[in-house]
Amino acid sequence: MKPRHKRLTLIGGIVAAVCVAAALVLSALDSNINFSYSPSEVTAKKAPANRNFRIGGLVKEGSVKRDGIDVQFIVTDTAQNVPVRYTGILPDLFKEGKGVVAQGQMRDDGVFVAREVLAKHDENYMPPEASDALKRASTIGNTVVSGDKK
Repeated sequence: MKPRHKRLTLIGGIVAAVCVAAALVLSALDSNINFSYSPSEVTAKKAPANRNFRIGGLVKEGSVKRDGIDVQFIVTDTAQNVPVRYTGILPDLFKEGKGVVAQGQMRDDGVFVAREVLAKHDENYMPPEASDALKRASTIGNTVVSGDKK
């Protein structure tokens, strides 16, 4: 085999290996990507059938029903409601009227079966220690400023 043919064979092998690796990576990403949908999008059938996805919204007031570790509740975006079933321990921040993100699949009967439930908190949350420190700092700062005015 001539050196030119050896180089072409080597380059062809490298290109084929890169293509196979890229195909495997894209396949793995496609199966692990979870999109998030609102209850309105889910009821409009915009969510994928028989695939995992996330649904986000508020836990409807008065909708939580517990039976041991089996929990049923309704996720709402104030326009549409989606019933959710979950078996497991809920996060401490899970409450009616608060934000929630559930990951799972939609069944044919219109019930979302969650594998994981995440409670959302508002972005203004601050640990109590940090909040107390800020209050003390502002109190001390006001005292110093008012002392300078005299």
